[in-house]
Amino acid sequence: LSPRLTRTLSNVIYHKTKGNQLFVSRLLRALNKEGLLRPSLSRRRWEWNMKKIKSRGLPDDVAIFLTDSLRELPDKVQSALFVLSCFGASSESTFVESQGLDRNILENLEIAVAEGLVDKIDDQYRFAHDRIQEAAYNTKPAHKRSVIHFKYGLELSSLLLGDEDT
Repeated sequence: LSPRLTRTLSNVIYHKTKGNQLFVSRLLRALNKEGLLRPSLSRRRWEWNMKKIKSRGLPDDVAIFLTDSLRELPDKVQSALFVLSCFGASSESTFVESQGLDRNILENLEIAVAEGLVDKIDDQYRFAHDRIQEAAYNTKPAHKRSVIHFKYGLELSSLLLGDEDT
């Protein structure tokens, strides 16, 4: 599309996101999901509802936007993302699966991959951006995170102690 056609949309997106690349990409995905930005097969171009896009409320902080976006996902996907976030930016799928409380954790992480929140490279899942990891981690309150970290620490230490016995 020519800049003449997209200038108004790009100005609104820039104003709402302050040019933050992660915020821009996540906002465009959200607008598409909500039907406010959609491809038109008959016109062979993108179309948008400028009035609704302008009136759409957004938080000023990308972290709040990401956290709100994660809360729209199914609970099991949120849990899978939280488990992954506890172990850093990336982790092997076998390790994540061994730590998850949900037997279908890898299936739920695949949903996150489809949403563009997580990348899967070979046998590793990694967050697409550190702010996504931060938002996933902050979906649980601090007191629950402490208990969960303690639990994972006990499980990991028992695995290490078990390896020394063999």
